[in-house]
Amino acid sequence: MTSVSLLGPGDEPIVLGVTTPEVPVRVPTTRRYLMCPPEHFTVEYAINPWMDPTRPISTELALAQWTELKETYERLGHRVEVIEPVPGLPDMVFSANSGTVIEGRVLGARFRAEQRAAEADHFRRWFLANGYSTVVMPERTNEAEGDFTWTGKYLLAGTGFRTDPLAHSEAQEVLGVPVISLQLVDPRYYHLDVALFVLADDLIAYYPDAFSPGSRQALRRLFPDAVIANAEDAACLGLNAVSDGRHVILPVEATNLGEQVARRGFEPVYVDISELRKSGGGPKCCTMELRD
Repeated sequence: MTSVSLLGPGDEPIVLGVTTPEVPVRVPTTRRYLMCPPEHFTVEYAINPWMDPTRPISTELALAQWTELKETYERLGHRVEVIEPVPGLPDMVFSANSGTVIEGRVLGARFRAEQRAAEADHFRRWFLANGYSTVVMPERTNEAEGDFTWTGKYLLAGTGFRTDPLAHSEAQEVLGVPVISLQLVDPRYYHLDVALFVLADDLIAYYPDAFSPGSRQALRRLFPDAVIANAEDAACLGLNAVSDGRHVILPVEATNLGEQVARRGFEPVYVDISELRKSGGGPKCCTMELRD
């Protein structure tokens, strides 16, 4: 902040004006999301570092937190579609992992873990039943929006733990968008969507230590003004966030990240999703965006 002043009679300063750094006006856009209620949520196995089958789990609490997330989207003016949960698929709540939709074209998922493999076909059938004519199921392992993040210009594509790097070229062919590969190196951040999210066109937030040196350099070149998350933001899955261009849905613990995005003109909206985090998920994991 700076001020401009002159000396008045008696040498008293006269303040002519105060200038502050310009904060962009952020405008939300209405989104459409696909979600799945966690009616069968539990932690029966461990396929990521967050999962511990010996910890107690409350399906009732998980459902209450998921409902609050859904109602938050609806309160902000977004439309939420719901797919029916299937018994025996406790991670189906994490709908982001089961499809990538850009301009009405759908690239389905192929899970690395056998415990989740059946989810992909349930989502495929939902797409076909809801008017999507171009639905391609992948040949290579890809965990959809878990590792594919659309910026509006590029498809950022993570690899290292789940998605096959050859799935990146497959995504480019199916979706017809340019793909930029990013290497993940920390097993706690096994999907791209727990290490990075898009705030608005040409602006992202990410945790550098989740990426290889070359990927960090690429992100700096592409997004020099990015919001940089710290270790505490990452550890509460703060980067598993959802932005509509103004409102940023964050876990309640991600206060530092919330303060940072607020300084950029966004409005942080905090939700408690702690029960679902016991399976390694946050707001974004529960939210597939339908970009028609």
